[in-house]
Amino acid sequence: MTLTALADTLRASRGFAHKRDIAAALTRLAAGRPKSLDQAVPVGDDCAAIADGDGHLLFAIEGFVEDFVAQMPWFAGYCGVMVNVSDIAAMGGRPIAVVDAIWSRDAAGADPVLEGLATAAERYRVPLVGGHSNLRAASGQLAVAIVGRAQRLLSSFNARPGDALVVAIDLRGEFMEPHPFWNASTSAPAERLRADLELLPELAEAGLCDAAKDISMAGSIGTTLMLLESSGVGAEIDVDAVPRPAGVPLDRWLQAFPSFGFVLSLRPQRLGEVLARFAARGIAAAEVGEVQEGSCLSLRQGAQRVLLWDHAEQSFIRGAVS
Repeated sequence: MTLTALADTLRASRGFAHKRDIAAALTRLAAGRPKSLDQAVPVGDDCAAIADGDGHLLFAIEGFVEDFVAQMPWFAGYCGVMVNVSDIAAMGGRPIAVVDAIWSRDAAGADPVLEGLATAAERYRVPLVGGHSNLRAASGQLAVAIVGRAQRLLSSFNARPGDALVVAIDLRGEFMEPHPFWNASTSAPAERLRADLELLPELAEAGLCDAAKDISMAGSIGTTLMLLESSGVGAEIDVDAVPRPAGVPLDRWLQAFPSFGFVLSLRPQRLGEVLARFAARGIAAAEVGEVQEGSCLSLRQGAQRVLLWDHAEQSFIRGAVS
């Protein structure tokens, strides 16, 4: 696949389409919003952050598309916890508790979803403290919310020109075929999962990183674009530098949703220490590019360069908020 074809594939992907839906919601929320409701970081980061004493309370919620819940109910429930704890970690925080809202045609349909939720809550040691259930719904749906706390925030709004862009992904997993989900969580030792996530608040509290985002359904490139637009900057990414399992095609991997995956933006002098900390945990991490002035995200592969997106010309997630 040529680099131009790869860029076209990413722009047309389902993950990009779902993330672009955020722009409409952000635009509506920003309209007439009282300044008294401002929070520590703008709406659109991985979590809301509310100042609380010497730190911040973090709030996040994840909703899941109906076909995912229908086809993979247990894993959908598991992801309800897994993706939320990743959101908290991406903000430099630690989880406190989760609640869920589940819709199903009957109790039997809800059982695997609830079992997945309970399994992940136990493995990540995040209590499931309540929620809402409707067992007479027309179809199965799921949403899970989380609260956490951060001593020092990481944010999608703190990337600066000259920063090193780092992608860190746990490659010790496999695809849940034929889906784009790279599962490095359900069979991993629970203690390791929790210790791996602890890396993010440790990086924040040590002052080694300022901006981060967990890799979502937009994949590593789409997630980087979300971070860049939020910070009002651009970048060029070497697609071959993104950590990737052996034998996985590049176009598939760049659209994958990893169970542990983060994009970080950090000062270049901190790069060695950050990469060493991920390596010590057995997590693949690499510098993939540099944050630049401007609004363009370009892809590079050898001598080839292609413009993927200019968020000043076409907003990706910020809409009229930008």
